[in-house]
Amino acid sequence: MIVLDLFLEFALLSFLAFGGATALLPEMHRVVVENHHWLDDTTFTHLYAIAQAAPGPNVLVVTLIGWKIAGLAGALAATLAMCLPMSVMIYLLIDRWESFAGKRWQKAISLGVAPLAVGLIFSGATLIARSAELGWPAWLLVALTVLANLRTKWHPLWFIAVGAGLGLLGLV
Repeated sequence: MIVLDLFLEFALLSFLAFGGATALLPEMHRVVVENHHWLDDTTFTHLYAIAQAAPGPNVLVVTLIGWKIAGLAGALAATLAMCLPMSVMIYLLIDRWESFAGKRWQKAISLGVAPLAVGLIFSGATLIARSAELGWPAWLLVALTVLANLRTKWHPLWFIAVGAGLGLLGLV
């Protein structure tokens, strides 16, 4: 049954969600597109774009994937599987974790998770960019934006506005 398969796959993914649902995009893509062939690359990319354009949490992409695969039951199964297992685990373990506050190994884990999350998010962004088949002007824009962001103190919304303007002009 596809709804049960969806639930089990996303329940497993929920335990890897350092950095949220966006950090899991490459693994979601592998499961949904490559392993099960429930969606194709284009549909997966479109669902991610819709989820990012809509207000709400990043986990919305999981809901949309579930909806596309198995309707309302799929949306509920995928979302519940993505949120519930890790939430229950955190609820059960948070007091124990807090009892180790100040220990070297706890600090090391806390510090080590940040680069892991950044790497996973970068991996997801790369996957979406490749799926979108961006041309060299878009990659040049990305490189210039990163460079300008690192060298100036401009608010990121200015960079988003410039990108949107270039997109409206058809330059990227």
